[in-house]
Amino acid sequence: MTVVAMRPALAGAMAAGVVLIGLCLVAIGALAGQAGTAPDAMSVLADPTVWRIVRFTLWQAVLSTLLSVGLAIPVAIAFHRLADGWLRRAALALFALPLALPQIVAVLGIVALYGEQGVVRALAERAGLAAPSIYGLSGILIAHVFFNLPLAARILFGALAVMPAEYDRLAGQLGMGPVSRFRLVDWPIMRPAAASASALIFMLCVTSFAIVLILGGGPRATTLEVALYQALTFDFDIPRAVVLTLLQLAITITAVALFALAGGAVESGMTVAEADRRAPVVGARGLAGRVPALVVLVAVVFVALPFIAIIAGGLVADLGRLFTQRSVLGAIGTSIGLGLLAALLAVLLAGLLCRGAVVLAARRRFSGAPGTWETVLAQAPSLILVVPPIVIAAGWFIALRTVTDVYAAAPFMVVSVNAAMAMPFAARLMLPAMLAAEERHGRLCAHLGIGGLARARLVSWPVLRAPLIAASAFAFALSLGDLGVIALFGSEQVRTMPFLILQRMGAYRTDDAAGLALILMVMTMILMLAAEHFARRSAPGAAR
Repeated sequence: MTVVAMRPALAGAMAAGVVLIGLCLVAIGALAGQAGTAPDAMSVLADPTVWRIVRFTLWQAVLSTLLSVGLAIPVAIAFHRLADGWLRRAALALFALPLALPQIVAVLGIVALYGEQGVVRALAERAGLAAPSIYGLSGILIAHVFFNLPLAARILFGALAVMPAEYDRLAGQLGMGPVSRFRLVDWPIMRPAAASASALIFMLCVTSFAIVLILGGGPRATTLEVALYQALTFDFDIPRAVVLTLLQLAITITAVALFALAGGAVESGMTVAEADRRAPVVGARGLAGRVPALVVLVAVVFVALPFIAIIAGGLVADLGRLFTQRSVLGAIGTSIGLGLLAALLAVLLAGLLCRGAVVLAARRRFSGAPGTWETVLAQAPSLILVVPPIVIAAGWFIALRTVTDVYAAAPFMVVSVNAAMAMPFAARLMLPAMLAAEERHGRLCAHLGIGGLARARLVSWPVLRAPLIAASAFAFALSLGDLGVIALFGSEQVRTMPFLILQRMGAYRTDDAAGLALILMVMTMILMLAAEHFARRSAPGAAR
């Protein structure tokens, strides 16, 4: 590929990079400027409460990661041992849904199950068991495991699914027991995936917001993001907010660096596509065949119960009345409008960055190690993992308050930050398809002189249609359910569905909140199922 032909793609990638870096730098600059001038910054750092919040943030993230990945390992092995039938297919489809389920919606289902009046708590008390309170660390861990166990199981099963069939046959012929088979066969294959899953889940838990906001239960179970939200919205304590934000940024940067040194690529787990079902696994017979089915069934029940609780609670609400309320219709319209814009922006920016990486890969003819700039462009969409959305939102909140009404900027902030949040997932779906299309058709198109709109219509679109639709649907679903940015910038004039649910919960209108949660769950699950469908179609070797 000639330099002249590369220029438009590299210019587009540079423009996308400027937008993404600018979004982050303005926020960090505003925070750094306030930190340098705030006379109370040192007193905030000397406050033991701040360091207790830091410790709890790290502790709950570590525990959530260990529980999620530790429980996902036997589930992934059970998936691998289980014959490819309806149970495995249904379980894998179910395990894709929590990834895009709004946290505030899931929390309502978890409270309905494990709360004071919950079914699980009632059963535990009848059995004479002491059930811990859902509010506090125990509730946070349950919610995080609900979200992250399915994610980790799919990542680990994806590693096992590509294991050569000879490994399974040889283990059976040698009569290996479960422990020896795990130590010598399964774990060496799963270890890199487990490191990546642990890195991703730790980052998701250390930046968790809605779960801790609702289930935290008080100052002893508060994370940095929740404390930051309270400092800006309730206390309007700018020095405290700045210090908390910079501490959160320092934790995420350090965590990403440490995981990278340990071999855990955070972004490698950000995928929607299901593990390859074509793995040559033969289901075991007898008791050995029933154990994997039982393990999968238990995991399915754990993941499915909150969905059932959300549906049951939502159906009790007066849905007809909710659909006649202007506030509800306005929140639905606002969520759809802002979510659609965020999805389009995420796909556009991720596509431009991926296209820049693709042309650099084509320049080296897809052989050898990627160059520095190719790696930078490929990893740029994952910048949001280093600079969390709440950090960007807080920085812009502080920067905008001196020049304009921060609440009037809510649509801009929700769209831009949610787009940045969805970019890593969009890039993970789009980049492999773009690389494959360029490697297969790029030189032929150049030889035939096919370019511009003709190439886009005849060559690129048929190949990239499925991953583009999958990326758009998933980004749309993530944007619909986000609470972090709108919690800071939301007002009576700009309300999304998650923000409206939070307001109804705060007003103790639990039936209305349950009904709104059901509506939002249906919206996001339709988009997630569409994303899953098109992600499977875009997978290598998938039938077109």
